[in-house]
Amino acid sequence: MASIADRVLDNGLTVLDTEANRVDITSAESTTFAEATSSQTLGNTTTVTISAPADRTGGGRKVTLSAISGGSVTATGTATHYAISDTTNSRLLVTGALTASQSVTTGNTFSLEALDVGIPDPS
Repeated sequence: MASIADRVLDNGLTVLDTEANRVDITSAESTTFAEATSSQTLGNTTTVTISAPADRTGGGRKVTLSAISGGSVTATGTATHYAISDTTNSRLLVTGALTASQSVTTGNTFSLEALDVGIPDPS
């Protein structure tokens, strides 16, 4: 049976803990940094707190993005995804679907519940 040591998984996830500095809510799942931070963004925050790697339920490792409140909405639309980026190096690091879509309006604020990003153990 194949296995990957926690250290290997942790080093992949540590990039999020050490380099992520922006979270956007987006109108679709972004595939590039420009989409996440420009053409698809509906709002963002640079108040980003991500935990150190820890055990993931079901096996593997995870990091947790702390809940967000007071994110700035910069465009009107329906947010369906999130994107976590490293703006220093113009890198899109992670994207995912929101638990529920949110209608947002320019000038308002948005909130997100805490969410986990993980790597499962090999099967």
